[in-house]
Amino acid sequence: MSRAPKPSLLRQWPTILWLTVVWVLLWGSLSWGNVIAGLIIAAGVTGLLRMTPIDFHGRVHPWGLIVLVSRFIWDLFRASIEVSWVALRPRHTPHGAVIGVQLRSHSDLYLTITAELCSLVPGSLVVEAHRLTGKLFLHVLDVDQVGGIEAARQVVLDQEERVLRALASESELREAGLDPHPHRRRQGVAA
Repeated sequence: MSRAPKPSLLRQWPTILWLTVVWVLLWGSLSWGNVIAGLIIAAGVTGLLRMTPIDFHGRVHPWGLIVLVSRFIWDLFRASIEVSWVALRPRHTPHGAVIGVQLRSHSDLYLTITAELCSLVPGSLVVEAHRLTGKLFLHVLDVDQVGGIEAARQVVLDQEERVLRALASESELREAGLDPHPHRRRQGVAA
C-alpha cells in the first residue's frame, strides 16, 4: 500500500526550490547531481524538521518595496564608505555602543526582516532580538558618526517603517501607530 506524499510537503515547494538553489550556489556549480542532491536535502529538511509557521497578513506594496530596496542599497553604499573612513582614519577611536530599540510591530516576520536589513548594513549588528517584546539590541560601531544613540535608534525605526510600508496590511500599520495613507494626508493639507 503506497502512501501519498504529505500535503504539507507539497505546499512547501517554494521553500524546497529555494533551498535547492541555495544548495547549488553553495557548491558553486550547476550539475544534475547538485540539483538532485539539493532537492533531496531540501525535501528532507522541510519534511522532517518542524518549522514554526510565520503568519503573513499583509500584502506587497510595490511602491513601498521600491523605496525599501532603493534605500537599503543607498544605506549599503553610504555605510560602506563611513565604515571605511572609521577604519582608515588615523588616531580615531570609534565610540561603539549596544543600543536597545523597541519596535512598533509585534510580528515575527517584520522583526526578522528589520533585524536582517539592519545587520546587513555595515556599522551595525543585531546582537539579540527579543521575540516576545519586539525589542532589538544592536551593536553600533561608531555612535558619534551616526549622530548619537537616539539617532541610531531612529535609523532602526525608520528601517522598520520602510519594511512595514512595503509589506504590512493597513490594520498592521495602524497597530504600529503608522498612517496607512500618508500621501493622502499630504495631498489633503496641500489642497
